[in-house]
Amino acid sequence: MRTDPLSYLTTELDNLRQQGLYRKLRVLDERQEATASIDGRSVVNLSSNNYLGLAAHPKLVERAIAAAKEFGAGSGSVRTIAGTMQIHMELERRLAAFKKTEAVVVFQSGFAANAGTVAAVLTRDDAIISDELNHASIIDGARLSRATIKVFPHKDAAAARKIVQELPATQRKLLITDGVFSMDGDVGALPELCAIAEEFGCIMMVDDAHASGVFGKNGRGTIDHFAVHGRVDIQVGTLSKAMGALGGYVAGSKDLIEFLYHRARPFLFSTSHPPSVAATCLAALDILEHEPEIIERLWDNTRFFKKGLADLGFDTGLSQSPITPVIAGEGSRAMALSDRLFAEGVFAQGIAYPTVARDKARVRTIVTAAHTKEELQFALDTFRKVGKELSLI
Repeated sequence: MRTDPLSYLTTELDNLRQQGLYRKLRVLDERQEATASIDGRSVVNLSSNNYLGLAAHPKLVERAIAAAKEFGAGSGSVRTIAGTMQIHMELERRLAAFKKTEAVVVFQSGFAANAGTVAAVLTRDDAIISDELNHASIIDGARLSRATIKVFPHKDAAAARKIVQELPATQRKLLITDGVFSMDGDVGALPELCAIAEEFGCIMMVDDAHASGVFGKNGRGTIDHFAVHGRVDIQVGTLSKAMGALGGYVAGSKDLIEFLYHRARPFLFSTSHPPSVAATCLAALDILEHEPEIIERLWDNTRFFKKGLADLGFDTGLSQSPITPVIAGEGSRAMALSDRLFAEGVFAQGIAYPTVARDKARVRTIVTAAHTKEELQFALDTFRKVGKELSLI
């Protein structure tokens, strides 16, 4: 009788259950909206990256349907063979103009954009200087590149400068940070890091996934927010969060994009976006460019909710964005908070180690432009009730 070679995974899952860290996937029953039906329960949804509420926006839905009818359900190939359609090129042109760069290449996901780009532009002879809280896709791309990896303490530009200074002057170096950090919601030290990159001739790269559609004029991101246009060599953005659709992109010089067309493995070996998705992204860009008030609604809701949590006495860390962690401490405590909130009508997913530090487990909340003040007040009232039950406030 054959012995199951994967039986050790059952043990690992049992360990998660014993620690109170085992999670079942929550299932969305209908549309991704501010109040949604999840696992058959109507809840105020504070766990979506749908910052601007565009995932179910009528204009995006209409464009997707029209494109599917005109161009079909799928592209049928990778971009470098027969899968580049005019709508893909239009999307890349529009994004380049939006980001104020020479060119853009679209990837199938933000993860692929980060990992594929870092791995493509560097070799084992190069060095990467990376913030300790950078996204997992950056970490994986760094490993795939086989470059030397140097990590500096979170947002500590002086430490980053010391690392760069001690590396050989002739060695190629990539200095990389998130624009907005996905778990803590704080903003990267872009101006300081750009200055270091310029002083030492580093390639400067920013992952702006959680800033796309959120920071800067019309949602252009932290590069626009900090007015460092022309000082960041590689910008990564997402089409999957505030844009309401799917995918990621890299913005930069024409030569960078042409090189990624030839060497970025996720681009080379993944079928291109269905035309309906590309059309949806174009519709989202139209809204960002012509209806910027939607971004102000997001920030108005963010300020309201943050103040409410602070007034209640919750530990929300150093968030500077619509991502607001409610830190509970131990993983089991964060999961208990998440479960009780859900039972009371609020969905805020628990996050624990290894995604965050063992003593910094939290529920991660994100408000959107689509939330009403009534929905957010209900969420705050629920946080008050459950927080007192669990002695968090």
